Amino acid sequence: MKDEKLIKYLIAAFAIAWPMQIAASYFAWQGQAGFYRMLLTGSMYAPCAATLIAGIPLREMGWKPSLREGKWKAFLAAWLGPAVLGAVGAALYFLIFPARLDTTGKFLIAQLGEAGLAQLQAQGLTPQSYLAVSAVQALTWAPFLNMLAALGEEIGWRGAMYPRLRDRFGTRGGRILGGVIWGAWHWPIMVLAGYEYGLQYPGAPVLGPILFCVFTVSLGTFLDVLYEKTHCIWIPSLGHGAVNAFAGIPLLLLDPAFADQMILGPAMIGIIAGIPMLVTAAVLLR
Repeated sequence: MKDEKLIKYLIAAFAIAWPMQIAASYFAWQGQAGFYRMLLTGSMYAPCAATLIAGIPLREMGWKPSLREGKWKAFLAAWLGPAVLGAVGAALYFLIFPARLDTTGKFLIAQLGEAGLAQLQAQGLTPQSYLAVSAVQALTWAPFLNMLAALGEEIGWRGAMYPRLRDRFGTRGGRILGGVIWGAWHWPIMVLAGYEYGLQYPGAPVLGPILFCVFTVSLGTFLDVLYEKTHCIWIPSLGHGAVNAFAGIPLLLLDPAFADQMILGPAMIGIIAGIPMLVTAAVLLR
């Protein structure tokens, strides 16, 4: 028997987000970063809107955090786990490609430009101190701030979609299929605007979207296990927020000469840097 609510949810989630991502790509082409970020952030709430459209109740998703009965372990895993896995992945990447490691901040300087660098210096920061501050933020308050934006997605993916996919296809099949759907949801912004991997990487524009689905299967498994352990939608949202908080930090150590090869790393969405998250997901799926 078909799950009509699941079908409605999926149609709405894509129908809302994909046009927003296409519009965001247009503004990226025009160099209007403000509109690009606004639409991209707005699209993160499309899964939540789709949940409401499909008539899936929110009240059953768990809104009261609790650290009792060992749930504090899931809380810590959500808060700090992504940074640990991301750091191990980045270390593995730079161990394999030591020539790509740059501690002078050239990547950040290239991203900021002269005006941005001057503004950074006016705040008393160097590229190295900026890296240190960013790392501290990613390990402290940034995951909790990012959690509020990630909640828009987690209500849809973990709260609405994953339980229904697991009921229909089993735990392993549901998580794998859910991760592929989650990854495919990002495809327009990836193909049109180079989200995550850029536009000039080897294998573009096909390899990036496929690899990203591998990453979302891995991350989706990790977050779904946290949700099952706690039945609190805030916990996977925190984990999602922690991933977003840490994602850009390894890039600050990358020589910008290799910025078109981020398909390998050092961010955890890369083939090499994503190995720790992939191994974690494989263990959890077993």
